[in-house]
Amino acid sequence: MKRLMLFAALSAVLIAAGCQNQQTSQNQDTNENKTVDKQTENQQAEQPQEEDTAAEDQTADTKPDQHQEEAEDVVGSIEKPVTVDNPDSIEVVVNKTRKFPDGWEPKDLVEPDVPFYFSEHLEKRKMRKEAAEALEELFAASQKDGMELVAASGYRSEERQKEIYENNVATQGQEETDKVSSRPGRSEHQTGLAIDLTSAEMALALEETFIDTDEGKWLAEHAHEYGYIIRYPEGKSDITGYSYEPWHIRYVGKDLAKQIYEEDTTLEEHFQMESDLKS
Repeated sequence: MKRLMLFAALSAVLIAAGCQNQQTSQNQDTNENKTVDKQTENQQAEQPQEEDTAAEDQTADTKPDQHQEEAEDVVGSIEKPVTVDNPDSIEVVVNKTRKFPDGWEPKDLVEPDVPFYFSEHLEKRKMRKEAAEALEELFAASQKDGMELVAASGYRSEERQKEIYENNVATQGQEETDKVSSRPGRSEHQTGLAIDLTSAEMALALEETFIDTDEGKWLAEHAHEYGYIIRYPEGKSDITGYSYEPWHIRYVGKDLAKQIYEEDTTLEEHFQMESDLKS
């Protein structure tokens, strides 16, 4: 009987030692060091009650801001961007400091049944299936309200973005190009979830004055109802890294789009990824 009681007591100590609180991380862009110091582990096993007491004494004010730490971990720099490991997610965030894995491209590209300003079946006519279906719903609703939106540019491969970026640098210089054009591998268009829209009133141009048109105003007010956000809103260039683009919308799903619209924020702000990305 004494042996059974001793065995039960030892088991209880081991179980208590194994039930240590561990922080869980939502950061998918870095790998945490999971190595455990054996000596520390043994000490904790010998004094489980002291560990529990210390944990209880720690107040919320002294705990680190977990979300802020994660945000800092997933934001790289312009010269050393981090590589996203969730490129297939409709919530993926790519910008000047966050890039796709080399050569990545979406696998479910289709052509949405909406009016484009060109008739050729070019790559930029495509979008990911879910985003394309949502875009069709958006266009149908806008037409019922008397709007005449026109699609300009959807998916863009890394190779095509490289051509555009290098051509812009050659004609405008890198500083000016970085205000309006993404470096290869960092373009929203590569997600297959973004598209530029314009109208006949704009003579199909992509300019800030689009917001002054009926179509631009309708899009700003209703895009979120179909899962889209204005990706680069006015006054947020220090956060997004790009100048105001009322014509550029990005599919993120209806729930997230509604949250961002009501918050009047950006993807970076919503996921606590603020950084100094002045355009």
